[in-house]
Amino acid sequence: MNSGFLKQWCLEHDVEARSINGFSNLQFGQWNHIFGDPILTEAVIDRLIHHSHLIVFNGESHRYKESLLHGK
Repeated sequence: MNSGFLKQWCLEHDVEARSINGFSNLQFGQWNHIFGDPILTEAVIDRLIHHSHLIVFNGESHRYKESLLHGK
């Protein structure tokens, strides 16, 4: 998902009226690199995590380990 799409989506939709599933390999602190504007980034993250359940996976990626084993 590119940042332009997410910016537009957040402006056009009421995020509290619908469920959102989102996935990222970046920590929230690294999202400034995507949006380029710290204030916009903070606003988007605030809207996404308000009333949310965050599931954080720690450890190595199984897909990454498999790709190393198979030389991909």
